[in-house]
Amino acid sequence: MTAKFDPFAAAPAQMKSWMTTSMAIAGSLEPTLVSLVEVRASQINACANCLHMHTTEARQKGETEQRLYLLSAWREAPCYTERERAALAWTEALTQLSEGHAEIDRARAALNDYFSKEEQVKLTLMINIINGWNRLAVGFGLWFEPAAAKPAQAAA
Repeated sequence: MTAKFDPFAAAPAQMKSWMTTSMAIAGSLEPTLVSLVEVRASQINACANCLHMHTTEARQKGETEQRLYLLSAWREAPCYTERERAALAWTEALTQLSEGHAEIDRARAALNDYFSKEEQVKLTLMINIINGWNRLAVGFGLWFEPAAAKPAQAAA
C-alpha cells in the first residue's frame, strides 16, 4: 500500500474492525451485484484506487469486460438484469445525496420490486461501505494493489 497517510497504522483496531465489517457486509449479497455496486459508486466518487481494485476483483469473479465498460451507462446498456438496475439506481441515489433527493423515491420503488426488506438493508449497508472506502482512499491517497490487499483482508 502507498498512502499520503496510512489509516491502518494510525488506528489499527478501528481499521481492522472496518475491514471485518466491510467483508461481512460484502459477503451478504451475491458477488456480482457487490462488484457492480463497488465499481459504480467508485466511478461516481472518482476513486481511482477502488476502481482499480474492484474492477480487478470483479474480473477474477467472472465479470465480463463488456459489463464493466458499460457500467457508467448502465441505463442504456442491455446487459444488466432488472435486479442489478434497481441496485445501481439505489447506489447512485444514495451516493449522490448531496445533489438532491429527487431520485430516492423512484429508486426505492424499484428496489421494492427486486429486493426483500432484508436485502434492501444489506444493499444500503454495502453502498455505505464502499462510499466509506472511497472517502478513506481519496482522503488519504491510498493505493492498494489487489494482490497485496488479499493478505490484509485475510488478517482482518
